[in-house]
Amino acid sequence: MSRQHAAPILINSSAGPAQTLIHLGPAQHGLSEAEIQNLIQTHPLCLPIAEIDPLFSNPVPICTELSTLAGPIDNFMVTASGLPVLVECKLWKNPQARREVVGQILDYANALSRWTSSDLQREASRRLKHEGNALLDLVRSAGHEVDEMAFNDALSLNLRRGRFLLLIVGDGIREGVEAIAEYLQAHAGLHFTLGLVELPVYQMPDMSKLVVPRVLARTERIVRTVVEVPNGMRVNGASAGEDASNEIERQQIEDKLADPTSRIRFWRDFVSGLRLNDPEVSLPKPGRNGFISLSPPFKIPSTWITIYRMEVRNEVGVYITFEADSTGQNLVKTLLERWPDILAEFGGSAELKTIARGRITIGDQIATGPWSGEENRQNAFAWLRQRTNDFVNTFFPKLKLLVEELDD
Repeated sequence: MSRQHAAPILINSSAGPAQTLIHLGPAQHGLSEAEIQNLIQTHPLCLPIAEIDPLFSNPVPICTELSTLAGPIDNFMVTASGLPVLVECKLWKNPQARREVVGQILDYANALSRWTSSDLQREASRRLKHEGNALLDLVRSAGHEVDEMAFNDALSLNLRRGRFLLLIVGDGIREGVEAIAEYLQAHAGLHFTLGLVELPVYQMPDMSKLVVPRVLARTERIVRTVVEVPNGMRVNGASAGEDASNEIERQQIEDKLADPTSRIRFWRDFVSGLRLNDPEVSLPKPGRNGFISLSPPFKIPSTWITIYRMEVRNEVGVYITFEADSTGQNLVKTLLERWPDILAEFGGSAELKTIARGRITIGDQIATGPWSGEENRQNAFAWLRQRTNDFVNTFFPKLKLLVEELDD
């Protein structure tokens, strides 16, 4: 990849041209790696994050030397949407050092992928000697209005899925950039972005610093989903460039970041007008998430109906949900084998959908105009209530019959 210059950053200077290039390392008039860490912690805009992955733009610096089982992370940041940013600062002395730092930051990412937001909160608060939720407090102090539950849920999901920005920062990466980029690409996961950044620092006459960041290499997040479906069936996938298996889950997280009180009102109004033909099915409880669930009135393993809303798209929908590698998944798979006949009976715009971890299920959805308009809101309620009742009438009896056949 060709080198890409980002906007220079002038730190604490009144005027005057740059004179001396400061190198990382303890040499005379130089900066140590610890000083570079403090520079990034104090001035995160010196990192060309928007040029690497705009999704992680404007992160909030949390702390330096965040302790993990793989070692301390030089700089840890997080966005208001709960996306973690990890930075490793190194002096590029030799090719061996380059390979080691790449492996090190990947080890950090692997360690964090086993954490929840609670683990991260605990370690950040311990490092900062801060009582309470250090992450949330710092994000709010930076001027972001975030809901605590939505932020923690999004952060936990991003940790679990490995949705990180990993940055390796050096002062003069001259040789072997292509080889390093290939190494990064070969070891990159499906969800994280990894960037190689050169961070020259120039000394100004008034002793302030001019930082001129350059992006040397970055991985491309290439996600492929291969799904095998029976003849005559089709799968409603995500748009190009998106991972279809994560589309519903991603959009539910986006909806969680919206106003939680609007979700509570939405589900309360929805449930108040919901009428089900099956008297044995209990109405769902209104909640503050982007979805609610309906459980069958009989004993069935790990299978239920999910009713969801996505305010970012003014979309509501219903689909059958089941745990991966479960009896419920096998039961739904049997339904899919009979899909042409079921569709003829079920009608409407229902289709096969791919949800998390590549699981194929049956779902239906509709997009209305903005719900700030009362007519659009009532249209969404009317469609969703009718389709929810249709799903209960069609699929719960079929699943019950399959369970009885399985018992026999």
